[in-house]
Amino acid sequence: MARKKKEEPKGNPSWLVTFSDLVTLLLTFFVLLLSMSSMDRTLLTKINPFDRGFGAIKYHGSGRVPQRIKLIVDLVKDPKTAFEQRDRIKDLLFPEDVLPPDIDMSTLDRNLRILQKPEGLAIVLTNNLVFKPGSYTLTSSAEQLLSQIVLMLQYTSADVNISGHADNTGGNTAANYPLSGKRAMSVLEYFLDQGLKPSRFSVSGYGADKPVESNATEYGRAQNRRVEILIKTTQRLGRYV
Repeated sequence: MARKKKEEPKGNPSWLVTFSDLVTLLLTFFVLLLSMSSMDRTLLTKINPFDRGFGAIKYHGSGRVPQRIKLIVDLVKDPKTAFEQRDRIKDLLFPEDVLPPDIDMSTLDRNLRILQKPEGLAIVLTNNLVFKPGSYTLTSSAEQLLSQIVLMLQYTSADVNISGHADNTGGNTAANYPLSGKRAMSVLEYFLDQGLKPSRFSVSGYGADKPVESNATEYGRAQNRRVEILIKTTQRLGRYV
């Protein structure tokens, strides 16, 4: 008597199982690709948040750049444009709500200048804003003002020169050299205390050698007693001057 053919257990056809495995593998593959893509974007954001550069000025901080600081950095990249927009830079750098209680906008306007230099752009603060007469110690108001410049410099990579200047008054004008140098050093020390890199900075003390106004008037002498923060953005022959 012929033996009955043994029935195969019912279940999914073998081709369906194979197809299901293939779909699972493909899904796993695409999820892996998506994860790698997200990781790449995150890493890129950490390394170079804004992926923009222009000469010596680059966004160089971490996190989101405050809008007013971003506008300043965009303006400062070209010293000529920055000089033409100097009033706007003043307003962006020192809005009224960040000013110290003892410095109003009119005082700031009389004692703050934006100058175009061959090497870049200079932010010039007279000593009336930052030092007491005969002292090289920053006032608390000076630190409050300088903190806004620090905020901008945190988002740039340009080299910076800090120079101190004096008028020609006093019996011993030679004493103006060390005083102007110490004042420039005080500004540098504040910047470094805020975490800026020392390698970016240089310091100069010129005494009364480089006046911007005539020393014949009190106004001129007040303008000559100053600290200049020069942001070096001008490139010549592949090197920064």
